[in-house]
Amino acid sequence: MGGILPISSYATAQTVIYKTSTSLSAHDIFLEDVEHRTFNWFWETANPRNGLVPDRAPLPHGAASIASVGFGLTAYGIGVERGYITRAQAVERSLVTLRFLLSLPQGRAVNGTAGYRGFFYHFLDSETGLRVADWSELSSIDTALLMAGVLFTQSYYDGHNADEREIRALADKLYRRVNWRWMTGGKSSWLSMGWMPPDKFLSAEWKGYNEGLMLYVMALGAPSHALPAGIWDRWTETHKGQQGEFYGHHLLNFAPLFGHQYSESWVDFRDIRDKASRERGYDYFQNSREAVYAQRDYAVHNPGHWRGYDENIWGLTASDGPGEAEREVDGQKRHFMAYSARGAGRDYVLDDGTIAPTAIGGSVAFAPEITLPALKAMKERYGERIYNQYGFLDAFNPSFETKDGFWVDEQQLGIDQGPILLMIENLRSGFVWKVMRKNRYIRAGLEKAGFTGGWLSKPQETMP
Repeated sequence: MGGILPISSYATAQTVIYKTSTSLSAHDIFLEDVEHRTFNWFWETANPRNGLVPDRAPLPHGAASIASVGFGLTAYGIGVERGYITRAQAVERSLVTLRFLLSLPQGRAVNGTAGYRGFFYHFLDSETGLRVADWSELSSIDTALLMAGVLFTQSYYDGHNADEREIRALADKLYRRVNWRWMTGGKSSWLSMGWMPPDKFLSAEWKGYNEGLMLYVMALGAPSHALPAGIWDRWTETHKGQQGEFYGHHLLNFAPLFGHQYSESWVDFRDIRDKASRERGYDYFQNSREAVYAQRDYAVHNPGHWRGYDENIWGLTASDGPGEAEREVDGQKRHFMAYSARGAGRDYVLDDGTIAPTAIGGSVAFAPEITLPALKAMKERYGERIYNQYGFLDAFNPSFETKDGFWVDEQQLGIDQGPILLMIENLRSGFVWKVMRKNRYIRAGLEKAGFTGGWLSKPQETMP
């Protein structure tokens, strides 16, 4: 098991690899295969007529996820850089997507709209782009993940031809119209997790350390409807109950690994620090690194005695599961769950033996010296049961017996495929991080939040 490898500088993600006994080249063929297959999921399952990306696939007539669209818009740039598609193909798909999003109706009505005040509903009909059902909320975080992809297009497509200029203009319009102040509900300084028509904000608010890191950066950096700068330090004050030890690692805890991955898939937090991280003595990237090690060490100890767990087979995050069920396994009564935010941390432990490859794959840039061997071991041990033409299936559970041996999901989820793809590319080249560093709105949000040091100390590359 061992302790976490100390790293004092993160000049490139690859430096993490070179501090281990295994170089990146030994893993490169494997990484290329996973990355290309995962890219194909976005390219081939998105609706080419409007750019909407499914929440999950394969699932005929399933709903689109606006967060999946954000990952998809970023995926197309990766595809260009890796030679999977041409730049012209990526431009065409991105234009179709942005034009469609901007054309969709917004309003307070329960039906017949795609969003309100610049925000979008969590799930949209994959053909019409309208709210898919009465239970679909106007989502602040899913809109933020969508906007991360939108801002990626604004910074990546920097050409002077008409199409790339239009991409930048459409991206700007989409981001500018999001009314972040309105999402506080007028009664609180905190962003609400969402809103339901005709006029009800969800009671849950964005407090505590979580994927809200990206959400507040977005809300602070906006050129219109931005939140005041002071909200950031007040937000970090709400993190204090999550700070502490877990399996020998001192960190700011958030049990499911997606809470560490989503924001850092786009924003490079290496060596930049806000007031809170300066007081703690380490940045958010280092914190995520500790979280990955802590979860690996939890799996090695395996306090729940789940089947299969070891130093290479682990990974808890929000994912599908075998379903709500009570079963006896190895002489113990066990409770299994459907889709759940599984995780292991000081804040909570929720574990039913379900392993999600995205927990490891989306963490490869944080701690490749333990995640890459684990990801390879997972594929080698379980093979085609968990790995198909689109890469890793969403989840599997060796403790849940079926006629085929054990439960394996039949789907891939966009919000789980996304971190795998983006973080593999960030490990290999830092590409997504480099593109997002050029975005004036992301930089403005970070600076307004009080981040200094690292790449923020250097002059900003200007966008066209």
